[in-house]
Amino acid sequence: MSSPVTYGGWQSEKSGFMGRLSGTGFVLITGASILALTPINLGSWAAAAVCLPLSVLLLVLAFGRVMGLSADEWIVLAVRHQINVATKRNIFLSGVFAPRASKDGDQPMDLPGTLARLRILEAPDGLGGTLGIAHDPVAGTYTATARVTFPGLALIETGRQTARVAAWSGFLRSFCTEDSPIVRIGMHQRCLPDDGAALRNWTERHLASEAPPQSINALGELMAGAGPAATVRETYLSVTLSASRARLAIKGAGGGQVGAAAVLARELHAMHGALSSASLQVVEWLTPRGLAQAVRTAYDPEAQLMLATRKAAAESPDWEGTPPGMHPSLAGPAAAETNWGTYQHDGAWTVSYQVRTWPQSEVYATFMQPLLRPRQNARRSIGMVYEPIGPRRARQELAREKAKRESARKLRAKTGQDESEDERRDAMVARSQDASRASGQGVVRMTAMLAVTVTDLDELETACAELQADAAASGLELRRMWGAQDIGFVAAALPLGQGLPDRRIGF
Repeated sequence: MSSPVTYGGWQSEKSGFMGRLSGTGFVLITGASILALTPINLGSWAAAAVCLPLSVLLLVLAFGRVMGLSADEWIVLAVRHQINVATKRNIFLSGVFAPRASKDGDQPMDLPGTLARLRILEAPDGLGGTLGIAHDPVAGTYTATARVTFPGLALIETGRQTARVAAWSGFLRSFCTEDSPIVRIGMHQRCLPDDGAALRNWTERHLASEAPPQSINALGELMAGAGPAATVRETYLSVTLSASRARLAIKGAGGGQVGAAAVLARELHAMHGALSSASLQVVEWLTPRGLAQAVRTAYDPEAQLMLATRKAAAESPDWEGTPPGMHPSLAGPAAAETNWGTYQHDGAWTVSYQVRTWPQSEVYATFMQPLLRPRQNARRSIGMVYEPIGPRRARQELAREKAKRESARKLRAKTGQDESEDERRDAMVARSQDASRASGQGVVRMTAMLAVTVTDLDELETACAELQADAAASGLELRRMWGAQDIGFVAAALPLGQGLPDRRIGF
């Protein structure tokens, strides 16, 4: 039997306005330098007594870090949050409060926060069906979402486990080209209690009329306890196309939203073989109603039972009721409120986390399995978004990171400072990544967000503590997204390919 393969080498981005400094941090350093030089120019001890403490304070604000963020970043978050609270921008009201269109009186899709600009489009999938596409007109992107299943990694032998991981990496590498129109690939998974609707509906359809009453009663009691005791996992794959990268192909397909949808559908058909090789089975590409349901059930967990029951009933050949899913205009919450450390939406509360640090040591392919461990008191969501990088850009960015680290090492050597093991390891990982890139491997940016949702506020902190304990068991360091809980919820709980910021390159 072959030995298990281990994985590692994740590196955090360390770029800002200048080096690791943000724009605010650069202003603070400039101000500290001016204050430090002022007493020298004035030749005054009194000025030194005033300016030097202020200079030290600005330096602490620029370089000091608390929970991974500098003091100036905390100040920006706090000020922005207080402005939103004062202007009530942290409160979202929809439903009967949503404005209606002046032409037909319909209520358009109404989503809170950063999702307000999204529109769910309907397009042909090329196989006679319809495809729901989330269009972001500001970013110029089109995202399609599929519900997928996979056999898992925990209970298979090492060789097949390694093959599946290699197939997934090969799938991502296929988009690491200069002309690829696909700019983001997202994997989203939810772990939630099973409502038992599908099981009950199947049993009702297959129940024999001549069955003894005692057997029917016993079966009913068994199913009444089977649903709530079980858990299910919903897994989604999102694929995002950039209109700017694919403008020639979109123009050739007719231009506009129609042409973009046609190009995206073509890309989706082309990737089916690679997905099968990675043992990902596409159950369905979501229609507009299906995509709206995925969004709605994240905002309102209580709607899960009703929508699952309707979907199970719609599988009957003689069904004539409302089609499964939900109209896109009802996808968002009726009401939501963003607080400093929590996000309240309809009848639920969510806390979102960012994976700040990945395991520093080599880990097995199943290292993230504890994160979606079933919990009866809460539902968990994880969103991982990948951005494939083309060969030219990957070469430039890896060379830039390598040059930064080498310059820092030489500067420390000249000043007589010892090199830490962390710095030595980072330099080794950077060289290894550059060698892998030169041998044909792909380079991707990625981020991961986690969210825990409860319908009882008293259970929220307990659910958060359990999630953090499971993350520690996986070797991950989490950071609660203070002041940005609504953004974290979008990235972690909604399969829309959101959450990866643009790459910031420092000088």
